[in-house]
Amino acid sequence: MRFVGPFFTLSAACFLLIGVLGQPAAAQFFGSRNPPMKKASELIRRQRGPEVNKSLENVINQDNSRALISLSKQRLYLMVGGEVYIDTPISSGKRSGMTPTGTFRITQKNADHRSNIYGDFVDRNGRVVRSGISTKVDSAPAGTKYRGAPMRWFCRLTNSGVGFHTGVLPGYPASHGCIRLPDEMARLIFLKVKIGTVAVIEP
Repeated sequence: MRFVGPFFTLSAACFLLIGVLGQPAAAQFFGSRNPPMKKASELIRRQRGPEVNKSLENVINQDNSRALISLSKQRLYLMVGGEVYIDTPISSGKRSGMTPTGTFRITQKNADHRSNIYGDFVDRNGRVVRSGISTKVDSAPAGTKYRGAPMRWFCRLTNSGVGFHTGVLPGYPASHGCIRLPDEMARLIFLKVKIGTVAVIEP
């Protein structure tokens, strides 16, 4: 420790104060520029729930519906003309570009679809041996087989398998590219669209 005449240097005084008070108390005394990191649960913004415009129930059908998906808002709108029939939260691709943007048409509908890429390896009794695997990178352990992840009420938009379907919505983009929906909204949308229905995905 260095003295200047009868006085401590400023740096020595600060060092001594930290030693006496302890680091947490000293940080509070001086004022920290780096506040404690928040828990992940505190950073997740709760999504507004789905809304259905019942007045359009008998107006919208498979011939006049269209879908608009906003990745920035994390919402899907099923529309008839300029009016919104369904406004629902979604969860899209967890990284930029995983959910493509542009104008697409529904090319397949399957109420009980399963993924041919993502799922689990299960044993002969159907018990999960490894979960959350990708057939692109993971090999099946001996004695197991692949079981695709369920994608109820699936509507395909791209040849690579991107579409919208029932899935978990954690409050942020979390999928491998598909557009996840609450189950009841996925069912309603499935009933109101057809192969050829336009779906526009905006950034």
